[in-house]
Amino acid sequence: MAKKTNEMLTDSIVGARPLKECSSGNVFADLGLPDSEEHLVKAGLVLKIGKAIRARGMTQAAAAGALGIDQPKVSALLRGQFRGYSVERLMRFLVALGHDVEIVVRPKGRGPAQLRVA
Repeated sequence: MAKKTNEMLTDSIVGARPLKECSSGNVFADLGLPDSEEHLVKAGLVLKIGKAIRARGMTQAAAAGALGIDQPKVSALLRGQFRGYSVERLMRFLVALGHDVEIVVRPKGRGPAQLRVA
């Protein structure tokens, strides 16, 4: 995880203000949201779902049929509204779209342990 740093720009009228802020690698953590690791995993799964739908040339209506949800929910999901879905359900959506989902658990390497979608 990268360390957050701020570069300050001094302006004689406004004073010091942040010029840019480096990301930790998890936008949800950077925004201070609770359960940021889970949100990041869900976002990764939703990206994979969107790629799978496009790769199969499916319409949102066809994807909805395969996933067992209605088309407006597919649209909302692909626009990043995934809070109402569990990680397990998103993985099941990938299976319904013809993908294998594998969970790998291994000892952590350098740095903090993490959740990720590869």
